[in-house]
Amino acid sequence: MEAQITFPGGKRVEARLGPHVIRTDQSLDHGGGGSAPEPYDLFLAAIGTCAGAYVLGFCDARGIPTSDIVITQRNLFDEANKVLERVTLEIALPLTFPEKYRAPLLRAVEGCKVKRTLLSPPEIAVVTASGLPKVEPSAAIRKDSTPRRRSECDEGDACDEPV
Repeated sequence: MEAQITFPGGKRVEARLGPHVIRTDQSLDHGGGGSAPEPYDLFLAAIGTCAGAYVLGFCDARGIPTSDIVITQRNLFDEANKVLERVTLEIALPLTFPEKYRAPLLRAVEGCKVKRTLLSPPEIAVVTASGLPKVEPSAAIRKDSTPRRRSECDEGDACDEPV
């Protein structure tokens, strides 16, 4: 799966995932327009919504209505370092929820892909790429790294002295 990240203006950043566009913006406090959630808010919401997808799948498979189920996500931060320390997902079930399914529901939610990814984090590599056409080294830079003065350069060659 590939995402294309673009910058539509201001502090907004968008991610295109197939037919979907996920919009983010910085809050007013962070210099943005507050027109969409901040990226970190989406990260946190991914935890709860993933759990929600597992609750929904579990209940749908058993014909259990979900209209009265609510998940509350509580995020605990280390205030000194501003680091997320703990996420608690509280699943409020209606009194009509079958008792025999309470523990299996929790086991199902443990399978959430976002949670599993956080427990075994991937390597995240950040690299640069140029959208410009590739230039052959001979046209731009001599293969050896010896600096050349302007007087040694042919017209059109790259030199180490300003023009």
